[in-house]
Amino acid sequence: MAVRFASLVASLMLVSVPAAHADDPVADAQAVISGQIDALIADDADRAYSYASPDIRSIYPDKDTFLTMVQKNYEPVYHAGNYAFGRSKLVGGGELVFQEVMISAREGKDWTAIYEMRLLDDGSYKVNGVRMMPNTASQGI
Repeated sequence: MAVRFASLVASLMLVSVPAAHADDPVADAQAVISGQIDALIADDADRAYSYASPDIRSIYPDKDTFLTMVQKNYEPVYHAGNYAFGRSKLVGGGELVFQEVMISAREGKDWTAIYEMRLLDDGSYKVNGVRMMPNTASQGI
């Protein structure tokens, strides 16, 4: 009887334990990029700035300065119409993720943005830079 009870308890414990999910650096980086683009589209400077890496925050020390820089230099991202993820490249097992994002800007011009995503000590990814190119044909990274 005690053996059956122990087996039952062990079985219930196995069933109730959530399955472990493997870390997916690309999916994590893409979620951050989507969050920042969505925040920019909504003019939510606080949320957009929260996705910036410490390196970016040292250059643009507050949300207003950051948003002004984005408005001036990254208009296709700031006013993205549609966007889709292209190729990605992991460096150092995921310490850096380079993510290609194809963007159709509101004015109708197509762009490719290459996001540099940096893994922080807390396990989160933050945007560490974006390079813009005027096309959407995936050229690889």
